[in-house]
Amino acid sequence: MNASSQNSQIDFWSASGIVAQREITVRLRSKSFIISTIIMLIFIVAAVVLMPRIGDLFGGPGSLAVTPETTEVAEALEGYELVEVADEAAAREAVANGQADNALVTGDNPTGLLVISDREVSTTLVELLSVSPEVELLDENAPNPFLAMFIAIGFGVVWFSSALTFGSHTANSVVEEKQTRIVEMLLASVPARALLTGKVLGSAVIAIAQVAAIGLAAILGAAIGGNSIVLDGLAEPILWFIVLFALGFVMISALYAAGAALVSRTEDIPATTQPITWLIMLPYIAIIIFFNNPLALQIMSYIPFSAPVAVPVRLFLGSTEWWEPLLSLAIMFVTTALLIFFSARVYENSLLRTGKAMKWREALRPSA
Repeated sequence: MNASSQNSQIDFWSASGIVAQREITVRLRSKSFIISTIIMLIFIVAAVVLMPRIGDLFGGPGSLAVTPETTEVAEALEGYELVEVADEAAAREAVANGQADNALVTGDNPTGLLVISDREVSTTLVELLSVSPEVELLDENAPNPFLAMFIAIGFGVVWFSSALTFGSHTANSVVEEKQTRIVEMLLASVPARALLTGKVLGSAVIAIAQVAAIGLAAILGAAIGGNSIVLDGLAEPILWFIVLFALGFVMISALYAAGAALVSRTEDIPATTQPITWLIMLPYIAIIIFFNNPLALQIMSYIPFSAPVAVPVRLFLGSTEWWEPLLSLAIMFVTTALLIFFSARVYENSLLRTGKAMKWREALRPSA
């Protein structure tokens, strides 16, 4: 029987919808998936509520920028790392760029002292001084550095774990269908590209729903904890994370499906999907290494595999122009389209091949 006439029995999008619905149903019927998601959401709420307090508890006194006029006073304070600067302007700069947590300079007030801080004054510092100095905040709405790092790592973990978990599920599904010969029956009525599209869309719907739930859990935690900075500053980053994650996950899921189609045994999946795993793992590692490097974060926001992490982090830190997220989105859209085309070619040419694992280059050759 002619394959093309069979494939025409169901149009492309109807076939894709049927496959996507099946993927969603299978996932939602998994008790382990539901239970693990609930536990994760509870953990996120608790973490957002408690983490700022943990940061304050273990943060210590910190560093203190001092001028020649205030060095003697500062040396009497216990626990502070002194950063000597030339004058008040240099002290302000040290606090603004994160070189020092606070600064102690001379002031035109009865105490003769002025404490300069970025987002909130250190009560410990004020208490240690024999007199109550005048206090000046450079940016009272600036995020807590420890909290900002925690949120950055959070975005990285969600991107890495969700993409890896759902991508691996897609890969296993492809190989299981090859092993049981179900794919041969499916291809009798469903075009290969519709099968790939349905798998990717089905996984994407579940993954995006889970990420949206994680975002709501984080906002709920901020509301419970009364952290107005997090509550006000997280909404836009989370929205952009969901948008970029949606595109990024479609890209990653398609690559995982293509990589899995190259093999016929479940145990061979890691061999062909390892490069994809590294592509989603590196942003998580990079966000930790380059968190305090604005240029590195800016570059990462234009790289499709790291943009879902870098763009929301830069938005939370307030270090991005209005047009930069849009540029990142455009770059990711184009990259996703190209990689879907690439994955579809590999998937079509290797799905019915069994036995020895195929190479990526071999699967890209025109089929005979």
